[in-house]
Amino acid sequence: MRMRLRGKWLLVILVWALLLACRSAPPTPVPTATPLPTATPTPEPLEFDGERAYEHVVAQCDFGFRPTGSEAWRATGDYIIATLQAQGWAVETQEFPYHGVTVRNIIGKAGQGSPVIIGAHYDTRLRADQDPTDPATPVMGANDGASGVAVLLELARVLDRDRLNHEVWLTFFDAEDNGGLDGWEWIVGSTYMAEHLTVRPEFVIVVDMIGDAEQQIYKERNSDAALQDRLWAIAASLGYGDFFIPEYKWAMFDDHTPFAARGIVAVDIIDFDYPYWHTTQDTADKVSAASLEHVGRVVEVLLERE
Repeated sequence: MRMRLRGKWLLVILVWALLLACRSAPPTPVPTATPLPTATPTPEPLEFDGERAYEHVVAQCDFGFRPTGSEAWRATGDYIIATLQAQGWAVETQEFPYHGVTVRNIIGKAGQGSPVIIGAHYDTRLRADQDPTDPATPVMGANDGASGVAVLLELARVLDRDRLNHEVWLTFFDAEDNGGLDGWEWIVGSTYMAEHLTVRPEFVIVVDMIGDAEQQIYKERNSDAALQDRLWAIAASLGYGDFFIPEYKWAMFDDHTPFAARGIVAVDIIDFDYPYWHTTQDTADKVSAASLEHVGRVVEVLLERE
């Protein structure tokens, strides 16, 4: 009887020892599989798209004739502002009275460093005075007006802010195109801006009438020769030598003029060999997406790589 009790106690002690051992033993870690690293895709850099730019030409023409002070002109300016803001550009306006209307320059800013101005006018001519059959009708201005604006708006989408060496001012000049009509002067908006600059830009590039399907852009005699050489060299490197012709042909009075008059480096990229200038035939079907792309890519490369 004593032996049986002793055996029971030994059994109890053994069970308690096992329980204590289980409680005090650290848990055995279970190895987990290390997830394989996943590659983060590098976004493709944006590049100027002539078809997208052409959509901006059509959008402006859809507003109608756009002489300064008209409802269509106001809608076009609002469209420009909304497009710039949607792409993250800081927008400023310059408003001032002229001949009973309020002129409005629009400036979108992005980047850092010394400022440079890339400009185009967004107003259109009140009368098609070069039209042989209908000189009293307003000009649609698909090329003379909308094409330059379209290039700037597409640049707002594609320019890489991290690669810009300057603060870029995409500038939409008002009241450029009514000179000689009803007492109006030419280049009213750009003249006002040049007169009221508080910071001197490093250079100014104006793009005007650059959408012609039969594009021929000659060097312009009132433009800075060195900057023109840089632009034309970029064009040649991109394969656009047939469109940027390295010869002088025209001397233009355009939105670059008031800046050049103040000693600021300024260039006018303009294709003045356009048979529909200031006629009712300056319509969207005369504008080529490829021509818009030629100019947009050249300016894009200048701003991002030089």
